Amino acid sequence: MDEKQLIQFVELYLKKKGFKGGELDLSNLLQQHQYNHLHQESDSAPARYHDSYSKLRSWTYNSLDFYKHDLLRVLYPVFIHCFMDLIANQQHVQHARNFFNTFRKDHEMMHLKDLQLLDGVKSPAHLKMEFTRSLRQSKLNIKMCLYSYELLLQYLHKTKSTTILGLINEHINFKVTTGQPSTITDDVDFVMLIGSTQDTDSQINLKEVHLGLLEDSLEDRLDKAGGLLSDSEKTDVKNKEVEKEEPNKKRSIEGGKQGATTKKSKKDKAAAATAKAARPEASVVPTAPRVKPELALPIIPTEVEHSILEDLRNRVQLSSVALPSVNFYTFINAHNGVNSASISHDGSLVAAGFSDSSLKIWDMAKLGQQEDSCEFTYHRFSCVVFSLKVIMVLNSSMVSVVLQGENDSTPTEQVIQSNVDKRPYTLYTGHSGPVYSASFSPLGDFILSSSADSTVRLWSTKLNANLVCYKGHNYPVWDVQFSPFGHYFATASHDRTARIWSMDKVQPLRIMAGHLSDVDCVQWHSNSNYIATGSSDKTVRMWDVESGECVRVFIGHRSMISSLAMSPDGRYMASGDEDGSIILWDLSNGQIVTPLTGHTSCVWSLAFSCEGSLLASGSADSTVKLWDVTTSTKAPKTLESKSSGSVNKLRSLKTLPTKSTPVYSLRFSRRNLLFAAGVLSKTALYLDQAFLGNASWILNVMSPRVPFWDI
Repeated sequence: MDEKQLIQFVELYLKKKGFKGGELDLSNLLQQHQYNHLHQESDSAPARYHDSYSKLRSWTYNSLDFYKHDLLRVLYPVFIHCFMDLIANQQHVQHARNFFNTFRKDHEMMHLKDLQLLDGVKSPAHLKMEFTRSLRQSKLNIKMCLYSYELLLQYLHKTKSTTILGLINEHINFKVTTGQPSTITDDVDFVMLIGSTQDTDSQINLKEVHLGLLEDSLEDRLDKAGGLLSDSEKTDVKNKEVEKEEPNKKRSIEGGKQGATTKKSKKDKAAAATAKAARPEASVVPTAPRVKPELALPIIPTEVEHSILEDLRNRVQLSSVALPSVNFYTFINAHNGVNSASISHDGSLVAAGFSDSSLKIWDMAKLGQQEDSCEFTYHRFSCVVFSLKVIMVLNSSMVSVVLQGENDSTPTEQVIQSNVDKRPYTLYTGHSGPVYSASFSPLGDFILSSSADSTVRLWSTKLNANLVCYKGHNYPVWDVQFSPFGHYFATASHDRTARIWSMDKVQPLRIMAGHLSDVDCVQWHSNSNYIATGSSDKTVRMWDVESGECVRVFIGHRSMISSLAMSPDGRYMASGDEDGSIILWDLSNGQIVTPLTGHTSCVWSLAFSCEGSLLASGSADSTVKLWDVTTSTKAPKTLESKSSGSVNKLRSLKTLPTKSTPVYSLRFSRRNLLFAAGVLSKTALYLDQAFLGNASWILNVMSPRVPFWDI
């Protein structure tokens, strides 16, 4: 007999015996008892959550160091769910805020962005927002060794922490592994993602993708013809073919001629061996498979095709022992007006998007006619030659400077007036908001710009005119990128979507929706059949251009994604975030190949070399770093390598510091020359009009010792 039936039986008995007021008194007594019980429970709930979490926290921090890092992973999800359970009750809002402010400092180092969002949750109504609702409905996967898992369960049962145990059962999914626990708390495999269901993401990563290069592309045709081989290798191959086809002819050669041929052959083989040693990765990496394009590709003019083939034939093979030359463009006196910078594929054009809604393009050929360039080799970087061009922006006027060497006695200057005829840049106006991104077409005849006015504009660099205005996004467009073959382009916006467009249509062809926050950057795959998008929700997604479906989800970053780059062979992707971390991904399975650490601020630009052996990264910490991708992809990811930290140091080949110039943009030309662009910060700009009459500044040079130039 349950409690309800017992109460009904007592009421019936009192009614039979004639106790008319007894039934009413019993009902009032039961209601009062229930109210007191609920009120007592309500008063004890905040204290119960606070005490349970505080005891779990103390027990975790006092655990053995060998297991502490495993156990610390549980604290953060328990903390945020305790906070949300408390704030779900209107009577406990103040207790929830006190709980949040008391323990938030424990998690600010690793989860600052999440805490800033949760700090805005101040009433039960805020739990209906998308990110809090998805957070409460999702389960977090936590890797933990078997012994650490058993220790946690023993503690919870011994202390009878039913509140914490209920939260863990509802919101955490443990993946128990055999072996020793992790010794690193900042493990990229453990990430707190707002609104992400990792089980669904793992299912997405099982979808089939075709990551090969396009059939019958220029690189494919040149590769088949042997055009990408070095001269010494071509000679070696030709000698071997001659030996196979004409063995009898060689035997009949006279002794003197045979000796000369032998000496020549030895020299050629020695040269070939030297070339192979300079780029050992080229013989190891297998040829990427070929796939058919899903989009109708534009036809390349014959003269342009010949020019590209010539560049490919003269490409410099880079490796860990043969680093690229770097050409750095610096904007001076921009007064924080430059939002973005873009460089054409051959480095001849440099574009900048400004906060005053304008787009400006500098032609390096014309600029070279008006100013001399300073070109020298810095001996500490014997493999790197720096060619410096200084772009100065002074109230829509241009100051062109003739730079003198360190041994020259007197510097000279040449001031170009601000009239339109003499200004060395082309001004494009049409946007009604700040220009956040610009992208040159592969041939350099068009440029796209995206703006806060929610539009994308197509400009002709030949006609210097606006051709099309593309409208479709509802909020600012953060990034725009041309496809590797032109005609198509992709955009990323604050409206949480990415879109595929073609130049001849004003409406988008595909809309990619799935991110939980802003889509901050976008990048095309090498075969143009896929695009990758980086978001403020700390994830990177890869989308099929033909179907518009998400085919990969990459989880591992702890802050918003700021830059993306695809390897030329289509196998790998690099992503940089706001904290300065870079992760190299395997596109075939969506797994982390290796994290690359070294930058201390946001990574704004990434670029692979043309053969894919090197990765260049540009950051807000005013440095350019070169990474050995081939070694990184071969190195196994083990706990020992993580704990020692020596592997990451080996992968970093060179750090090229600027004086005080955050790096906005990087690009490898088809001949493997690295171009970079940035804006000199105000801290490195010194004006002394009273003494010099015009200006003095420190010229930005990619070396620790910086020459001082007075103009």
